[in-house]
Amino acid sequence: MKNLDLEPTNSTPLVKFITDGRLLIEGRSLPENVTKFYAPLIDWVSLLKVEVVRLDINLEYLNSASSKKLLEMLKVLDANNSIQELIINWHYEADDEDALESGQIFEELLRRAEFRYHEYSEAA
Repeated sequence: MKNLDLEPTNSTPLVKFITDGRLLIEGRSLPENVTKFYAPLIDWVSLLKVEVVRLDINLEYLNSASSKKLLEMLKVLDANNSIQELIINWHYEADDEDALESGQIFEELLRRAEFRYHEYSEAA
């Protein structure tokens, strides 16, 4: 298994999935073909064999189709029996109640994941 590195575009986020369990999704997620973009990510996490996963999610924007695929990916991680500890660092901009609420909804839908919320100030 190799690391998964995807450079960001105007419509897709930066993805850095490292085989040691450090995962990052950052930027904007509104791909034209959401299934085509997220399928490799979902496949990758389904094969991950580590005890601890730390996933940083810092999405300034995600459309509803991306939200569904992100949840699908999180459920696959949550169900992966190799993973003993799943920590999701959910980053959101101060005053962005929708982003915070999205993280809280995902947290409710997962069984084992531990969510840690990180508020940051709006960029100047």
